[in-house]
Amino acid sequence: MYRGAGLPGSRGSGQDRWVQVGHAAAVLDGASSFGPAIVQADEYVDPLSRQLARLLQSDDRSLVDVLREAIRSVASSLQLKAGQAPSSTVLLTRVLGERFEVLVLGDSTAIVHTRTGGEIRTTDPRLSDIATDLREQYRQRLKTGAGYDGDHRAILRQLQAQELGERNTPGGYWIAEADERAASNAIVQSFALSDVDWCVLATDGAQRTIDHLGIQWGDVAGMDEPALADLLAMLHRWEAEEDPNGADLPRPKRHDDKVVVTWSPPE
Repeated sequence: MYRGAGLPGSRGSGQDRWVQVGHAAAVLDGASSFGPAIVQADEYVDPLSRQLARLLQSDDRSLVDVLREAIRSVASSLQLKAGQAPSSTVLLTRVLGERFEVLVLGDSTAIVHTRTGGEIRTTDPRLSDIATDLREQYRQRLKTGAGYDGDHRAILRQLQAQELGERNTPGGYWIAEADERAASNAIVQSFALSDVDWCVLATDGAQRTIDHLGIQWGDVAGMDEPALADLLAMLHRWEAEEDPNGADLPRPKRHDDKVVVTWSPPE
């Protein structure tokens, strides 16, 4: 049984999405192209989420194949070019027979609680390994109270330029964009269904603040949809009222889009 909630970081619908179809779900965290782009991130994640929902209805494809076909289809329909297109992290989960399957691409997070191994947390670390010096630079500036000023934005532009050069390359990082090979480089896990107590999927805008505030993922897993929506609203308020300049929790911007989706076995 899936439950979920989303909250944009600013006006509009944001760039995070989640969809459920039967026994499967997908969570996306979109990002616009670093340069001038005809297609914006929301125009990418919306058709990508629809394609994933369509393909996840069939049990005869692996999660990697589902993602590969979705990337290929959307890139073709939007006429996207690698390196000049919006991108998105991807989380997929599916109950298939007696297995619980998870796919992770990008820096969103899946937490699966098993009876035999406790909490198993999976995120894709490859993006965070790019330009670590620039990441540390902007975080240290925020810690000293510099805030989200022009120098901060300049550092982020440098960081984004370095990320772009490493996107969807061996030794770099992989993300859903215009290159379907990214799907083959996702992290895939499979658990015995009988061993899984719950699963939580979170985009980094939610995960980062949940972890910082010490909120337990097991508590999140037990929330219904209204409670999940209240949780995201509370995170947003904390960022606005307690840490508006990112000194306590250094992050690229004051508010990021947030999505949290939970799964638990039917009672």
